[in-house]
Amino acid sequence: MSDRITTVGQLRAMVRRFVDDRDWQQFHSPKNLSMALSIEAAELMEHFQWLTVEKSRAVRDDDERLHAVSEELADVVCYALALANELDVDLTEAMRAKMHKNEQKYPVETFRGRYGPEDDGG
Repeated sequence: MSDRITTVGQLRAMVRRFVDDRDWQQFHSPKNLSMALSIEAAELMEHFQWLTVEKSRAVRDDDERLHAVSEELADVVCYALALANELDVDLTEAMRAKMHKNEQKYPVETFRGRYGPEDDGG
């Protein structure tokens, strides 16, 4: 399976099966899942700490480092999906609504090539 053919629903089902098979729903409170998500995000950040922008982008060309980063990223996604399962959040709808909100907040004509209106682009 690849991102091109796998749906969010399939990924959620994969996580749900894993959790259900181990009877871990009892531990998967929103509090615990959000904390675990944050911890995994910090572990992902460790791989990039102190790297320059260029070296952080070069991780994609280093198979060993990319594998380690991919595992941490998968942990982040697993906990996000488990949290969506626990709270019954429709991620597609949440993403669409958030992207619409972001488009309003960050219009292309103001933010293209810059991170904020006060940014001089340099």
